Amino acid sequence: MKIALGVSGGIAAYKAAEIARLLQDRGIHVQVVMTRAAQEFVRPLTFADRTGEKVITDLFGSGAEQPNLDSAVEHIAVAQSIDALLVAPATADLLARFAHGVANDFLTTLYLATTAPVVVAPAMNVNMWNHAATHANLETLRARGVRIVEPGSGYLACGMTGPGRLAENELIVNALLEALGVSQDLAGQTLLVTAGPTREKIDPVRYLTNRSSGRMGYAIAEAAVRRGARVLLVSGPVELTPPAGVEVTRVETADQMREAVLRLLPESTVVVKTAAVADFRPKAPAEQKIKRKGPMTLELEPTADILAEVARRKTAQVIVGFAAETENVLENARRKLATKSVDAIVVNDVSREGVGFDSDRNAVTILTHDEVVEVPETSKREVAGRVLDQVVKLLEKPAVKAAH
Repeated sequence: MKIALGVSGGIAAYKAAEIARLLQDRGIHVQVVMTRAAQEFVRPLTFADRTGEKVITDLFGSGAEQPNLDSAVEHIAVAQSIDALLVAPATADLLARFAHGVANDFLTTLYLATTAPVVVAPAMNVNMWNHAATHANLETLRARGVRIVEPGSGYLACGMTGPGRLAENELIVNALLEALGVSQDLAGQTLLVTAGPTREKIDPVRYLTNRSSGRMGYAIAEAAVRRGARVLLVSGPVELTPPAGVEVTRVETADQMREAVLRLLPESTVVVKTAAVADFRPKAPAEQKIKRKGPMTLELEPTADILAEVARRKTAQVIVGFAAETENVLENARRKLATKSVDAIVVNDVSREGVGFDSDRNAVTILTHDEVVEVPETSKREVAGRVLDQVVKLLEKPAVKAAH
């Protein structure tokens, strides 16, 4: 999920850097767009360092941009790529330009070009806020569906006291999340998520592994952060960038994953085991590279069943397991739901083409002790949301609520 954060030229512009951080902590990518006046209060490099993204400062490149800047010539696609536009602070001048359709810089052009939700957080002198022109502009914007985060009251930079101070950062962030349709129903929860494969050593250059890409677990971690949870991600070796705001522990073997999961278990309220942990490992890995001299026989031994051990050790946690099956999919899933004493099993048929392993798409069935939810083929991001919907239901059950 990506938003554009517009920063206009007011003394409160420095607060936008903290707003950007709070959004990143919720797994949202932030592209900052600054007006020329905003750059008189905060340097673009501040936002470039904070977000890791280039900062858009003008409609056209001058031919001598700093490395952290970009122009609309290269980034006009921002209007189509963002999920929302947030402006904080929004000055009286910017509100007027938005209301009257003036497009004389990148930010005002972006406002006219995007069809995404728009949220503005005004900040200005108390007399400017109370002026009839400002209120008329606000009513025009409200009528167009723009969400207004009303300013707070207090001592202002101009020395006056009254309404006009930028709203608290959390109020602004929550208004944006509401505009995005992102619930904060996991606020206060700590999710322990495992993702990716494990590798079991054969010799110094070879190992046993599986086709898991980690995309499903990373999608769940990202979605959970966005819904307000603290997320502890235990990741096997994958070629993915961890979602912003997630606390990552990297592991390689099944034993390492087991150790990390059991160490973090007491901190968690929910455990989602999406990792495809190797079921077997070589009993006696070779210390030196095995030379090719003909047939080779590997003696394998089972690895620890981390999900079953977590279920045995849990106190009040909600436990969700994942199962990849190739036959008798639902029967096997129901058996695991019962024998492993977990709260839910998410099962998918990995023999199907185009879903599951090595794909951005998936089709799953979510089994709890009360219901069966079919999720037809869709993006793993959407599957993650459906899984977390079931987690919320499980957390709301009386026994779980009493335990927490």
